[in-house]
Amino acid sequence: MTKRNENLALAAGALGLLGGYALGRMVAASRTQAPDTLPQASLLDTVALAVDVLAPTFAKGVIIRRPGAVALAEQWQLDTRAVQRLQKLRNKYGQGPLMLPLPIRKQAVVLSPQHVYRVLNESPEPFSPASSEKRAALSHFEPEGVLISQGTLRTERRQFNDAVLESNQAVHHMAERFLPIVDEEAARILAAARAKGELDWDAFAQGWYRLARRVVFGDGASDDQELNDMTVALRKAANWAFLHPKKKATQARFFARIQHYLERAEPGSLAAVIARTPQSADTKPEQQVPQWLFAFDAAGMATFRALALLATHPEQAQEARAEICAKPGIERKFLPFLRATLLEAVRLWPTTPAILRQTTRDTEWEGGTMPARTGVLVFAPFFHRDDQRLAYAHRFTPALWLHARSDQEWPLVPFSAGPAVCPARHLVQMLSSALLAALIDGREPTLVSGQKMVPGRLPGTLNNYGLRFALETQG
Repeated sequence: MTKRNENLALAAGALGLLGGYALGRMVAASRTQAPDTLPQASLLDTVALAVDVLAPTFAKGVIIRRPGAVALAEQWQLDTRAVQRLQKLRNKYGQGPLMLPLPIRKQAVVLSPQHVYRVLNESPEPFSPASSEKRAALSHFEPEGVLISQGTLRTERRQFNDAVLESNQAVHHMAERFLPIVDEEAARILAAARAKGELDWDAFAQGWYRLARRVVFGDGASDDQELNDMTVALRKAANWAFLHPKKKATQARFFARIQHYLERAEPGSLAAVIARTPQSADTKPEQQVPQWLFAFDAAGMATFRALALLATHPEQAQEARAEICAKPGIERKFLPFLRATLLEAVRLWPTTPAILRQTTRDTEWEGGTMPARTGVLVFAPFFHRDDQRLAYAHRFTPALWLHARSDQEWPLVPFSAGPAVCPARHLVQMLSSALLAALIDGREPTLVSGQKMVPGRLPGTLNNYGLRFALETQG
């Protein structure tokens, strides 16, 4: 058996054991729905949702992707099946939220655009980001991170993240330091591509993760492969949440290494910004930084997929080049069209497909009451690719992002939304768009391997690990 199939079989086996237990308990727990309660899915519909939506999401890896499982998901277009399953549930049960008759915990699935905004805008109370599943997973590598903190601790840690990452600023004040790093790493990526004769994921990722370490910790961390290896090991364990024991020794070395870089506070890095940012003993900066590294991982996947969009849409690629020509050097700190391209890559192929919340108290809805401690799932691909509601569901449409969006519009939430929105979203867009600019400036990318990209009918799943590009110099 190949390593790819071993990973998928392992995930499927674990889900099968849990599913078998859950199925028996659901049969025993099923009962007639009271008239004042939220709609409840039938047993068969719950099993179908688990098979088409939950199992593939788990198998691909919720914290760090399993490349083999992602390749199989692309081959079978499992994200398309997931969207279709949720469309059937919405058409059958109405706007929801839809309760699932699970035996172990109370769980709801959001099916309405208005409910998406309510859940995200009313976080962290009463819809807490610190869901049971998220705490079990993230405790492997950031047990005191902001995402799984609550109360005053969460408030303090969120303020710290917002301050360092400048979450409300389109351009970080360190842009003049960071953009030369982007150009240097782009040159390394292009050199590796020339040596190979093509640009593949390995060459791109090596440069991207160097860029991330230099931005966060400084040039002294650029070649710290051991830090990267520890990150990967801890996040692989986190994929299994409560099913995997903690790697306590690795975790201790991981935090010690991060603390070392933070104490150095190398000028020109986020570590130096941290050193100047007010904090208390409860802030735990070394526990916030792992989430930033996590965000850079997702941003790398989105950037490589954005390159695939430009390589297969000549008109939009030309518009991107016009923007690049008009903004040389440091002016590339804000590239609206290329940022929109990145946002489209995340809309089409969300890097965080399952947005999780958990109710801290009973909440009232049009159809009834949702009990306290109910898990709430917003499955982003359903809202981003709902072709029963969106004419542009499967099209590359960067114009969606060239104006400010409001809660009155369809919920497109590439970086979540509301008070718990990703604090690194603007920094990520700045760095990713600048890297895209450096890669295509004076070059014509051509997709030579990977999923077929048909404009107007883009695939539901895109395996970034399988993309390969030729980069021809323009005459």
